[in-house]
Amino acid sequence: MGNNIWKLPPLVVIAGPTATGKSEVGVMLAEKMGGQIISADSALVYRGMNIGTAKPTSAEMRGITHHLIDIVDPDQEYSVAVFQEQARKIISNLASRKILPVMVGGTGLYIRAVVDPYDFSDTKGDPFLRNRLLKEASLDGPEALHGKLLEVDPVTASRLHPRDLRRVIRALEVYYLTGKTISSHQNRDETYKPRYNLFMFGLTMARERLYRRIELRVDNMISAGLVDEVRRLLKKGYGPELSSMRSLGYKEIIYYLSGELTLEQAVETLKRNTRRFAKRQLTWFRRDQRIRWLDLDKLDCLDIVAQEITKSLEGVL
Repeated sequence: MGNNIWKLPPLVVIAGPTATGKSEVGVMLAEKMGGQIISADSALVYRGMNIGTAKPTSAEMRGITHHLIDIVDPDQEYSVAVFQEQARKIISNLASRKILPVMVGGTGLYIRAVVDPYDFSDTKGDPFLRNRLLKEASLDGPEALHGKLLEVDPVTASRLHPRDLRRVIRALEVYYLTGKTISSHQNRDETYKPRYNLFMFGLTMARERLYRRIELRVDNMISAGLVDEVRRLLKKGYGPELSSMRSLGYKEIIYYLSGELTLEQAVETLKRNTRRFAKRQLTWFRRDQRIRWLDLDKLDCLDIVAQEITKSLEGVL
């Protein structure tokens, strides 16, 4: 790689909805370009949560170093602000050693937090305010709190599920304590100087094909032992109230294990929820004009996708 590019650290991002093959493409690219992978997936940080998160196996990593996978236990707090700090340090370290950082994942906020000047509020929490909001949620339901957030910070409210109580309460806490919204800390400053020499790629395909891939992936997770994985986590004391255990694939199986759904109903719910999640991911990423989209319906296989990305980088890296 040329020396000029390293004056501003290069960063390749491979984004897109779930089940498009981002992980495989990232590994192929890292192999071709001498890179390492930085996972930008909010579920892959948790140890012991492997099947439901489609965590790449050692064989699938093919000897390529992967960062920010298996770094916290399911009951440990982990936030986008922590991810931002850790990922930026890793990118800086790799760039200093002339190793290409390749960020791969579908958690849009994590990616934006790294590449854009997101300034997360240092506001300390207020336990009395938090307890009051929790009591409100238990009396009136989480949707009522989400409605309050919608009034004061519609941008953040639109990003959060009404039942994501922890994040809804945090957003209200910041607003009530500072008079400013969390989203105001996260607005992009158009005058900022770029932190990286950024190359962003997105993987996409026809919706029907994506949905078939999602449904097949869920079936494979069940065959691979997802139910036993969730049961094992619950036995270890990781309860359904944890953010990690509310992740896709875990909350639905918990409904089955608690008797609220049959296994068939839980699987269908997981497929539906994953389809909806993929749709939200696409909506998020489509807003970013920096992403060059690669259509998997036109590019025959993932290897060709990786070759296409490599070819576009070879002239500048």
